[in-house]
Formats: sequence, C-alpha cells, structure tokens
Amino acid sequence: MRVRNRPGAAEMLAARPEYVVPDPEAFKGRWSERFGNDHPIHIEIGMGKGQFITGMAAAHPEINYIGIEMQASVLSLALDKLVELELPNLQLLHVDGSDLTNYFADSEIDQIYLNFSDPWPKTKHEKRRLTSPSFLAVDETILRPAGEIHFKTDNQGLFEYSLSSFSKYGMVLEQVWLDLHESTFEGNIMTEYEEKFSNKGQRIYRVEARFQDKTKK
Repeated sequence: MRVRNRPGAAEMLAARPEYVVPDPEAFKGRWSERFGNDHPIHIEIGMGKGQFITGMAAAHPEINYIGIEMQASVLSLALDKLVELELPNLQLLHVDGSDLTNYFADSEIDQIYLNFSDPWPKTKHEKRRLTSPSFLAVDETILRPAGEIHFKTDNQGLFEYSLSSFSKYGMVLEQVWLDLHESTFEGNIMTEYEEKFSNKGQRIYRVEARFQDKTKK
C-alpha cells in the first residue's frame, strides 16, 4: 500500500518503541518475552495501514500479533490506530518482509496472513510474489509444523497462481473461497483495500493453506 510521504513518519515510529520494535533481530526466538506470555503468534506481512491486524488483535486477545510493513509513512498510520486502541498483544516491525528469518526462529510463528499482496503480474517478476516457492520456503521455516497461511486478494490471476504454488509446494488447501463476501464465513475483518474493492463490487478471494508436518515423516 502506497501513500503520500508523511512528514516525520520515521520520527513517529522511533518515538513509540513500546509498539514499534526498534531492534527486532534481538527478539529472534524470544518473542514470547517481548509479549510477556506464551500465546500463539500470528504475523501479517505487508500490513498496510493496519485496519486488519488491529481488528484481529482487538477481537482475539488470546493471540499475539506482529504486523510487518516496510514503508514508514504507511506504518505510521497503523501506529496511530494502535496508540488509540492500546492493544497489548500487537507489535509492529518496520522491516522488509522478505527477510523473516532475520527476526524469527524456526517454528516460532503459528500463522501468517497475506492480504492483498502486490500481484507482480509479469512472468519475469514471479519471484517477487509473496506466494512464490522461495517465499513459501521461508514461511515454512519460521512456522510451527503444519502452520498455516491465510491469503486474501481481489486479483484472480494472483489467486489462481497462489493456489497452484501452494499445491505444487505440497501444502494442503484447507478451505477456499471464490467469493468471500457472498459466503457464510464468519469473523472476517476487512483490510482497507478489501473495503475499497468490495464497495466497487469486486469479488474477494480467500484461501487457508497448511504446510505438511514434516516432523511426522
């Protein structure tokens, strides 16, 4: 999600170290200490303005959430929401989501959310898609055995690619929604993009995909 440059965004992030982790590498393998409990940890990669993850954290206090966003101006808008809501189970990282093993130990994360990721439609850019095999290999490393990815998009091409990528990687497609907002799915929390696209009448796609538990082989 791109927004106009917000003057002072970097300073805003630095001023709230209780919410925006200044040294995330230091907590690799120790995120339970940062949260002060051993609750499951869910992360959103590319959290945008934070509507989804703040909504999830408010609805599920029994789960710890970490939002990852590399654009300071965007992340500062999410920080505004977090400061207002004062959610103790949400932390923000101003880092590149492609370097997850720098911040999380093997099997440390319980679930990953990918919402309205950049589709990178050109074939030559396939490796940049967050559901490509190289990204899935990283996700599998930091997720617990049989961990899940929950993915939402309005882009049919990216959705079809992702279903194929998940399957080829050996993941199990637990549930697939071809029109989420016309389904009986309960508890959906919309992102900013989701609201925008849905209001235009565009279909929203969703899938829950699970990695194979290699510890049982």
